[in-house]
Amino acid sequence: MPRTRLRPHPSIARRRLFAAWLLALGPLPASAAGAPAGRPVDPGKQASPANAGAPAGAVASGHVQATAAGLAVLRDGGNAVDAAVATALVLAVVYPEAGNLGGGGFAVVRMGGKLAALDFRETAPAAAHRGMYLDAAGRPAADASKVGPLAAGVPGSPAGLYELHRSLGRLPWRRVVAPALRLARDGFEVDAHLHRLLAAEPQRRLLARFPESAAVWLPHGQAPPVGARLRLPDLAATLARYAELGPAAVVEGPVAAAVAAASRRHGGVLAAGDLAAYRPSWRQPLQFAAFGWQVATMPLPSAGGIALGQACGMLERLGWAALPRDGADRAHLLAESFRRAFADRVLLGDPATSRAGPAALLDPRWIAARAAGIDRGRATPSATLAPWPGPAAAGGVAGGAGHAETTHLSAIDGEGNAVALTTTLNGLFGCGLYVPELGFLNNEMDDFATGQAVAGPGAGPPPPAPWQSMQGEANAVAPGKRMLSSMTPTIAWRDDEVIALGGRGSLRIPTHTAQVLLDLLVDHDGLQAAVDRPRLHHQGLPDVLEAEPGALSPEVARELTRRGHRIVVTGPDDTARINAVRRLAGGGYEAAVDPRGAGALGGQGVLTTREIPQ
Repeated sequence: MPRTRLRPHPSIARRRLFAAWLLALGPLPASAAGAPAGRPVDPGKQASPANAGAPAGAVASGHVQATAAGLAVLRDGGNAVDAAVATALVLAVVYPEAGNLGGGGFAVVRMGGKLAALDFRETAPAAAHRGMYLDAAGRPAADASKVGPLAAGVPGSPAGLYELHRSLGRLPWRRVVAPALRLARDGFEVDAHLHRLLAAEPQRRLLARFPESAAVWLPHGQAPPVGARLRLPDLAATLARYAELGPAAVVEGPVAAAVAAASRRHGGVLAAGDLAAYRPSWRQPLQFAAFGWQVATMPLPSAGGIALGQACGMLERLGWAALPRDGADRAHLLAESFRRAFADRVLLGDPATSRAGPAALLDPRWIAARAAGIDRGRATPSATLAPWPGPAAAGGVAGGAGHAETTHLSAIDGEGNAVALTTTLNGLFGCGLYVPELGFLNNEMDDFATGQAVAGPGAGPPPPAPWQSMQGEANAVAPGKRMLSSMTPTIAWRDDEVIALGGRGSLRIPTHTAQVLLDLLVDHDGLQAAVDRPRLHHQGLPDVLEAEPGALSPEVARELTRRGHRIVVTGPDDTARINAVRRLAGGGYEAAVDPRGAGALGGQGVLTTREIPQ
């Protein structure tokens, strides 16, 4: 086997925490796998390591050690699913701000040319009810849906990651869990990013509220110093049993009892029975054509996939690709398509209760009508836009403040199989409660429309809260229900080219994912250039156009202001962060991580036997 070498990419040599590594050791034969779209491929039909040939592929994730684990799995003959699950499990150890066993997520998969989408989103506990976050006077109780285990949904990651591998993986389960188990047992070094997060006053106050959290993450009341070796023996014991027993090791027995006991101690309603009853769900991916490519993305309970499809559909009908790339016309149409996609978000929620779905919202007639309503010379006030099918369905209020504490990973193997997987705790370190046997519990219940953040049909638009989205009755709290999400794991392909991407950043995820995708499909950027490029965001309410520094020239900003846009320049924390991989038409591979936020602290490495043009 040719000897590989590791070297930093010159344009991003400073990044260390957000890592994308490239493994290119030769092609694998095409897989014979096949299954109906939206359902898992039969793993018995996949090529085995014995006949798979020399491994190849790419992985991009939020942490260098997680990416290295995914690449090691590819090197051992694993496929893209094996690599993605191994990467996600390592994130649950070394990236506690968002990586998790105590949260949930989505995965979109393309295996042997067939598509599947796995929903392992958290659900509301059996004891949840729509008034659980109101005080005695019927007003929203401060932080009740954000801090402490009352804010926690039923974790979906333990069952979801296992199900993804069971249905589509190739290597033995123990091999996939092994890197995470080793890091939890033997320890990992606290890096500058983790130290800074733990030392920051908001996080320090949050974790200090819970003795279980402070004992591990704030020893002696302080964040562990950079370079300290952190061992997580209780989590290691869980991972060892997880490797042996699968999700039963987590959702039953002593671990489930520990989660339920911690929840009760701090006023939560999450019970052991909730964990045992949880089931992930295979769903039909949303699929649409855009600019000569095929695109598959996540369906409900993700609102992001619908927004992505609507925006691409409107822009293609409006001739967006032919407009000057950095001109006001492109930026204006981008903002107007995003604002219309978000107007429909008020109708969405758990698939069982959503008041509209992709059949209606991605109907070509609705997309055409939305596009026809865009005034090319003037911004449309968001308050005047009614969701599908018109004024009779209008309603909702501003709610669901955005959280960025999600993490996305992308993986592709030498057969062209690809996985886009986004997982989340919602807030930084979730609800703040650390269960040593599991990790941090999520605070996903805040993604429901809680308390006064629900309005019925016909309600007028209220004054918007900063950085909040429209939500409605379809996303109200109910037992067993999945909360609405903006996560948008996406795969695009044309002939032999395949792209897998997605990001963190709450409401900004679909709009930023769309722009990276458009940079690739329309403007033919290199992968890293597309991820690096400054981006825009509009979510309807508040009625502002967010622009990253450098996204708009002064002249374009003045013209957009003249057209009625109110522009806000955002800081490095008010953004989405996109991680992506690509298989090129010539058989090479690319991987890219976002330089924004914490990504600027670290580095990217490329592990390859030949150079890929950057």
